[in-house]
Amino acid sequence: MKKLLFLLLIAQATFTKAQIKNGPMVGYSDMKEVMLWVQTEKPAKVKFVYWEQDKPSVKKTTDEVLTSKKDGFTAKIVCDQVTMGKKYTYKVLLNNKVVARNYPLAFQTQELWQYRKDPPNFKFALGSCNYVNETETDRPGNGYGGHNEIFKSIYDKKPDFMIWGGDNLYYREADWGTRTGMIHRNTHSRNVPEMQALLGSTHHYAIWDDHDFANNDSDRSFGNKDMALEMFKLFWANPNFIFKDEGCTGTFQWGDVQFFMMDDRWFRAPDDDKNPNRDFFGKKQLNWLIDALTSSSATFKIIVTGGQVVNPAKVLETMANYETERGELLKRITDAKINGVMFVTGDRHHSVLQKLERSGTNYPLYDLTVSPFTAGPAKPVKGEENSPMVEGTLFTERNFSICEVTGTLKDRVLKISIFDSKGEQQWTRDIKASELK
Repeated sequence: MKKLLFLLLIAQATFTKAQIKNGPMVGYSDMKEVMLWVQTEKPAKVKFVYWEQDKPSVKKTTDEVLTSKKDGFTAKIVCDQVTMGKKYTYKVLLNNKVVARNYPLAFQTQELWQYRKDPPNFKFALGSCNYVNETETDRPGNGYGGHNEIFKSIYDKKPDFMIWGGDNLYYREADWGTRTGMIHRNTHSRNVPEMQALLGSTHHYAIWDDHDFANNDSDRSFGNKDMALEMFKLFWANPNFIFKDEGCTGTFQWGDVQFFMMDDRWFRAPDDDKNPNRDFFGKKQLNWLIDALTSSSATFKIIVTGGQVVNPAKVLETMANYETERGELLKRITDAKINGVMFVTGDRHHSVLQKLERSGTNYPLYDLTVSPFTAGPAKPVKGEENSPMVEGTLFTERNFSICEVTGTLKDRVLKISIFDSKGEQQWTRDIKASELK
């Protein structure tokens, strides 16, 4: 009996001391549910309490989850007692005790506007390439990452949601061989003080690219890709995975804009594969994308992927290096007469808007590259001097984008702005939905 009591006291002490390691983070939002994420220091019973901001006395409570070492002490919990088109405040409880944060915790549900009125105006943040320094595993020399204040700058813009466009962390040699290494890197890269307020009140969606899939320029041959996918699902709160256990492909809609979150690693053939018909997205994923674009009624159909698509230069890891599949993708978009398509990409460590003119009555295809958040900046390379860059949009310092969608349903406009790490605007361009028909 004494031994049992002793063990109970030890367990109680362990739970009592449990604290938040990272987060909480707001994941996907829909009309009837929102997902929240948090990571604890130790095993803990986690739940969230939330309420409509204009009804603070009516509290709702989520299910409770016990975090474990196996899952990196992460918890993803659904808030399913929500009303459409409302803003909420929430708090996180560990072992039935509120863990205070010194910044607002909030989320929102999407509005049912269809067949009732014009779609809501909204704005979202974009970016890619987040390198967080760590002396023990970084290569010799000066740290590659920096300017973490960029996350506060994004937070200050108050976007409704944020899209992480790949290389959201950088696995090192010590990481990609084991679950322990991968959990460590995800935890370490999420453990940035300047990032926490942004996580707590902005909805987050993500894809991966080579560095948060495996090592540099990695492809489908990576032996631990199942493990990498497990880590991605543990540390992000995306709404769906189209192919379940094959990659991070998914889609979501916000207002009248649909996002197609593509996986450019899981099905990808090696860069050095000499087969002219080698896979970039792969047949299975490409067929899904064309079907999904064809059936979509969204005003803007934004394809999010790691490597540049519109750029015709065969440099680094642009899709142009996979010439046959790129040609098929562009041809099928043209043949299917799909309106409203544009691309959002990352990877390049600079930002630029590219515009590919097409023959006849076909509208131009835009590709907005936004990179890097905190990784080292880079300039375009030899061989892409004639790439279809929109004049005045190349920016070669750390940066992020804020995109605003406004106007009536028949006159929607996507305003793209690029900001440096301090939040100073560098350029802005408008793309009208009427131009993409």
